Amino acid sequence: MESEYKLLGGAMVTLALATSALVVVPYLQVKKVEPSPGLKPYTEVELRGRQEYIDMGCVYCHSQQPRSQNQAPDFQRGWGRASVAGDYFYDTPHLLGTMRTGPDLLNIGARQPSVDWHLGHLYQPRAYTPGSNMPSYPFMFELKDKAEEGDKVVNLPGAFAPEGKVVVAKQEALDLVQYLLALDRTYPVSPASVIK
Repeated sequence: MESEYKLLGGAMVTLALATSALVVVPYLQVKKVEPSPGLKPYTEVELRGRQEYIDMGCVYCHSQQPRSQNQAPDFQRGWGRASVAGDYFYDTPHLLGTMRTGPDLLNIGARQPSVDWHLGHLYQPRAYTPGSNMPSYPFMFELKDKAEEGDKVVNLPGAFAPEGKVVVAKQEALDLVQYLLALDRTYPVSPASVIK
């Protein structure tokens, strides 16, 4: 009976230490984090686009956390400076991601500021990035014989444009692109907040 109490006591101590190290200490470290200077709250359109990002499962293939230069070649890849806690102040839930099947997207708004490029890339990724394994999202677009007033027409490279039709972005595609453009964390941060 005594060994069972020792085993139970050891398990409880181990669980308490793990909880402290993995939950309590990180919470205490970031609970007073302020937004980084230059970070703006998301607009209503960007929040709708963020929800599309979640609904489409983009987080399963794209991270939003460039790492420091001594940990990974993210900066050399053009993905921007290492992220800091204040970069995620308005992100609930956080969309850091766990895999990089595709590139990191935290600074995609700075790297690729073109609405037309993003819309075309969503419609047919391989038209813009040959060999891409990203799925296309044609259901976020409409094929029409002729564009109507107010339609956002997607101009695709010749071989990828549907013959005799125009591709028009639906609102969910436009919202998603606005969210992607909002992912621009190129403002400077204090050296103390960047992990070396």
